[in-house]
Amino acid sequence: MKKFLLLTLLSVSILFASNIEVKDAYVRATPPGLPNSAAFMSVENKTDKNIALVKVTSDVSKVVELHTHSMKDGVMKMYQVPKIDIPANGKTTLKPGGFHVMLIGLHKPLKEKEEVTITLEFSNGENKTITIPVKSVMGGMMKKEMKKGMSCGTGKCGSN
Repeated sequence: MKKFLLLTLLSVSILFASNIEVKDAYVRATPPGLPNSAAFMSVENKTDKNIALVKVTSDVSKVVELHTHSMKDGVMKMYQVPKIDIPANGKTTLKPGGFHVMLIGLHKPLKEKEEVTITLEFSNGENKTITIPVKSVMGGMMKKEMKKGMSCGTGKCGSN
């Protein structure tokens, strides 16, 4: 009986094992008064079918959107996208200057060493709720944004 129970539990855990793995996730810390932040991560698709990240939710902000950037007329522009594709047996990295999750209208500033819980919803029906660290990353992309001025396609993302 114990052997049967162990095999059943093993079968159930394999059946419910996720086909999606999220790694190196973090949310950018914000100084007081900055109403928005962004989440970054690598998303690995362990299936033989293409999938997409189609929605993200979190209770840390009023709005959560999928975004990317593009350069137009010498200005980096950020805009919302309907989905972020993750290829079959591949991965997509959400990073500064590329695809990312925007947290718009934060309820409070995000401080380093805190944690944020977000739920990722995928086109294959899988949902993945993760708790990720808040990190201070005032280098790289943030410095460029402050120097050049960043435009946001939705008009909700900060300086235009």
